[in-house]
Amino acid sequence: MKLHELKPAKGATKDRKRKGRGVGSGGGKTAGRGSKGQNARSGVGIRPGWEGGQMPLHRRLPKRGFTNIFKKEIAVINVRDLETFESGSVVDRAALIRQGLLKGRYDGVKLLGQGDISVALTVKLDAISRSAKGKIEAAGGSVEVSQW
Repeated sequence: MKLHELKPAKGATKDRKRKGRGVGSGGGKTAGRGSKGQNARSGVGIRPGWEGGQMPLHRRLPKRGFTNIFKKEIAVINVRDLETFESGSVVDRAALIRQGLLKGRYDGVKLLGQGDISVALTVKLDAISRSAKGKIEAAGGSVEVSQW
């Protein structure tokens, strides 16, 4: 059997219902829209959430909390992720992006202490946890924290 010989099983596929193609088609005349009214017309219809002028549910329910517009998006990297770097290399934001460990836009990068590390690295990031700092220094590396 070749790829071009593959076919779906018998009865597995069905033709789509062609509406508005005459009375004999089973979906003709009003094409499932009923007769008259806003939704029977072409080009118009009611938007999601509209309740005919009644106060819609999303406005009736109470709102809670707020959105902090000054919130900082912090990327999280673990110590175990740094094992891919060569000994003696400098780990900063640019190095993490090159290595594929950091994708997207972030206000800062924080290193957490999950996992172990055996290579000596110079880490220059925005924030580092106490346990991560201890593991890096135990492996013979150094840590520099730059506040954002």
